[in-house]
Amino acid sequence: MTHHFTVLTQRQAETIAYTWHYEGDYAFYNLEADEDDLAEFIDAEQRGQSVFAVTSDGELVGFVSVMRPDAETVDIGLGMKPSLTGNGSGRAFVTSILDFVKATYAPHRITLSVAAFNVRAIRVYEACGFEQTGSFQQPTNGSTFTFIQMERQESPQNQSF
Repeated sequence: MTHHFTVLTQRQAETIAYTWHYEGDYAFYNLEADEDDLAEFIDAEQRGQSVFAVTSDGELVGFVSVMRPDAETVDIGLGMKPSLTGNGSGRAFVTSILDFVKATYAPHRITLSVAAFNVRAIRVYEACGFEQTGSFQQPTNGSTFTFIQMERQESPQNQSF
């Protein structure tokens, strides 16, 4: 599956925010579950040029947000369309995001945070070369949750230019 990346449009943001609903424990990732997250995601000014739609064959299949906390690091946050999760396509999805980030930003390090209960995603990230570096407590969705910090070092041989 070939993925394409473009700056997320308002229509795409609203589609994700209001129609992408995950089941069971993963409902934690429904944007409507946290008013602050929802407001930030649907506000085009706050998103700026740092949130990208991931499409395949013209279909919106995911998104990735990119932050540059320093000149050597890119921090990502991502989401995959609910109907595509849990079917073995996560590694290809994350790999395409990593290729995009490396080609666009050439970071020395890529970081992300993931809810500790999301063992499925943690396994995918580890298979893509991320290592756990710590954890923290984050108030969100009306409670406080543990998040795992993960990091992937980018050496010259990992660069795909």
